[in-house]
Amino acid sequence: MKHASKSGAGVVVAALSGLALAMSSTTAHAATGPDVIAHRGSSGMAPENTAAAIDLAAGQRADYVEIDVQRTKDGKLVNFHDCTMERTTDIEDIYPDRPSYRVSDFTWAELRHLDAGSWFHPRYAGEPLLTLDNVIHHIDHTRTGLLAEISPCGQYGTTVATDLADHLKNKPRYLRKALARHQLAVQSFQTDDARTFHTRLPDVPIGILDAERPTDTELEQLAPWADQINPQHTVTDQALVDRVHELGMDINVWTVDEPGAIRAMTGLGVDGVITDYPQALTQRQQGTGKPAL
Repeated sequence: MKHASKSGAGVVVAALSGLALAMSSTTAHAATGPDVIAHRGSSGMAPENTAAAIDLAAGQRADYVEIDVQRTKDGKLVNFHDCTMERTTDIEDIYPDRPSYRVSDFTWAELRHLDAGSWFHPRYAGEPLLTLDNVIHHIDHTRTGLLAEISPCGQYGTTVATDLADHLKNKPRYLRKALARHQLAVQSFQTDDARTFHTRLPDVPIGILDAERPTDTELEQLAPWADQINPQHTVTDQALVDRVHELGMDINVWTVDEPGAIRAMTGLGVDGVITDYPQALTQRQQGTGKPAL
């Protein structure tokens, strides 16, 4: 994962030759392996985007937790992936007559008592939704950083990107510490969202998510301002990894859960692996044998 935004020290890095970047990246990863990024927390073992999943990921020594930022009707930034809430909460039981179950249709007071854990397993019954501040509180005093995804849900436009940047600006202690420790980055599937965030808060590394293989033209257009290219692992090969590094960016691949895919991506020299099972990589890097999937 990019450890300095291109607005600062990253400019120096981007000025290095592509060959030097590729060599240094390969050497570093041979020694330490890629960053371990827990997808919605340790979501293979606990209900996604809950305190249980985030705390478990931190306990498993994930380098980052990846979360999803949306906004409630009354402006609260919350950690939730889907555009509607039926899949992972009891919202239909609590509010049976609502015409829509989008996060943006409810106030935080309405959402804070939902059960976001029972769908996963009865022992997680009562796990609540989390605000962005709740997430930060859970990881603030750990070694685990934050990779925040700006929700691509269509009702927001670019406003969540703006709100996220402004919210982080209003947490200067956390922001300074997280940047100094390389424990914060933001990503988005929407280039407009990423640009909006980057314009407002350029010191935070910004990544572009992609389910398809980015073209070389796209990579060249992104390289002057983006810090990360984060593609689906199934479209990632050595040529893409090398080209992203040559252009001065990092590459984090998603969502990598199978042992064979983990080995393949690690072998390519990617900078980060986004996974539902962070222990599969952290245990391997600690020399404890095969991934515990």
